[in-house]
Amino acid sequence: MATLDKDQVLAEFTAAYNAKNGKDPEIEQKGSWYAVDGGKSLRLADIAALTAELSGAKAAAPAEKAAAPKAAPKKEAAKPVAKKASKPKAAASSNGGMYPKAFWEDALEQREHHCRRPRGF
Repeated sequence: MATLDKDQVLAEFTAAYNAKNGKDPEIEQKGSWYAVDGGKSLRLADIAALTAELSGAKAAAPAEKAAAPKAAPKKEAAKPVAKKASKPKAAASSNGGMYPKAFWEDALEQREHHCRRPRGF
């Protein structure tokens, strides 16, 4: 992983942000996190990626992907699964769902390897 120069990344981001929005961003630093215009805190690498998006480097890539037609995904044939002898399950709740205990027992039975039940069972 390449090391990022904080001053260079912030200068490039400020230039790209200014070109896009017409004003300089308000960048607040708290430790290694940066808040842009009071928004969500980002890492320096995220700001570098945001700079690329603002400058339009990544904007061309989605346009190329949208132009190419996509083929329909192939569906795999359903494999028959041998069922084990099932134990009586806990009663289902009134709305048709399963209780957590029944859900976990069912989920663990469907795995290929031996699993422990969660604590409290």
